[in-house]
Amino acid sequence: MTGVTREAGTDAQPAVSVPYRRLTLANSVLGAVIVALDGTVLTIAQPTLRRDLDASFAEVQWTSTAYLIAVASLLVFAGRLGDRFGHQRVFAWGVLGFGAASAGIGLAPGVGWVIALRVVQGVFGALLQPATLGMLRAAFPPDRLGMPVALRTSAIGVAAAAGPLVGGVLVTELGWRAVFFLNVIPALVMGLLALVVRAPKVGSGSIGHLDTRGAALLAVALAALVHTLVGIPGHGWTVPGVLGLLVAGAAGAALVRHERRTPDPLLPPAVLGSATAGAALGVLVTASAAMMGALFVGSHLLQDVLGMDPLRTSLVALPGGVMMILGAPLSAVLLRRWGARPTALTGTLLLTAGVLVLSAVGPGSPTAVISGGFLLLGAGFGAVMVTATAVVVRDAPPEAAGVVGGLQQTAMNIGPTLGVAAAATLLPLAAEPAFWLLAGLSALGAALAGRMPRPARSPRDGSRSVRNDEDKDVCEP
Repeated sequence: MTGVTREAGTDAQPAVSVPYRRLTLANSVLGAVIVALDGTVLTIAQPTLRRDLDASFAEVQWTSTAYLIAVASLLVFAGRLGDRFGHQRVFAWGVLGFGAASAGIGLAPGVGWVIALRVVQGVFGALLQPATLGMLRAAFPPDRLGMPVALRTSAIGVAAAAGPLVGGVLVTELGWRAVFFLNVIPALVMGLLALVVRAPKVGSGSIGHLDTRGAALLAVALAALVHTLVGIPGHGWTVPGVLGLLVAGAAGAALVRHERRTPDPLLPPAVLGSATAGAALGVLVTASAAMMGALFVGSHLLQDVLGMDPLRTSLVALPGGVMMILGAPLSAVLLRRWGARPTALTGTLLLTAGVLVLSAVGPGSPTAVISGGFLLLGAGFGAVMVTATAVVVRDAPPEAAGVVGGLQQTAMNIGPTLGVAAAATLLPLAAEPAFWLLAGLSALGAALAGRMPRPARSPRDGSRSVRNDEDKDVCEP
């Protein structure tokens, strides 16, 4: 009797060689890293860029906002392209285009060119990001995705932590243009490797027609939402912001109506009808909102209230980044041993505890207590991100892995902007109520984590069982 392990409702995992899996993991990790590094080093480069190009503060802000709107609005459609044409091929297009746009920004003669090319970079970033998860889904068995996702998460954490230092060195020694040239060679190497190496065929290869109308409606809804949320921290609630929310709501309603009627929807029923994927995506939104909102408020608290300089603020918050990097692989081990629900619940509880610890910080608070709050944030968020991402990708049918990857990346873009916007709304009152709101968001994530798959019970006859009940063991007679 031969046991064939497969995910319920999906095709069996195709045979994939170990070298191909290693190459796929390397490309997935490095692709995610260059995107994360690009965002963090740009923040350091913006003041120098503004002086060098004689740009206004608003124009420099658009170098970030334009990219974020472009990438967030196209992620799901880009994932659908990967489902149709192959994730590795779309990854190659994305990473090569991202590198070319980076080179163009490094040569840009004015800030208008920088903004326009950042939009182009966002388009290719949207192609790149879902493909990094789609490639993992194609290369690794569903019950072995935890550790690859954890390594990807740790690498993103390293990039986010190292970005300010790398950016500071490059801008100081070589100027702001070097920040963008940094991406070119790695992108070229990864893109060429992805084009040359043959990828295994996954799924049926037929997904019907591309739902361009649905993609356009989703893009309008997300662009309006992101633009509104990004503007709240700097300008508060304005008439254009309210109109943006109305546009997002109208486009979202039109999208739902369209998706119910079209024969080939952008969001397949198998994805929309999955309670597991819905819970995991909800956890990602709430956890990333709580995490980034807490970092936003915490930075204000440490510098503006406690009088710390930026360097000391970074050092006090450093345990959070370190714990996220080191805790991600541990979370993958716990996911395999405990299952998704206990691991995600533990992560959300740690995250909530970290927010509550920071809410009690004030003049005279010991540095160890403040750093302990950030440590809890990093440990909790790392566990949630690894667990929820693994569940989302594992639960996806192979032919919809790109769409699910796009939804995961969308959640990770919407969540932080939502958290910062919510915190900025209450921050003028005091830091404490802003932290309480963020703790409430994290607690909502705990409720959603309770809907994720529970651990499988050990069989009474002592035979071997799978770790999670979302993995089904189908035996041939």
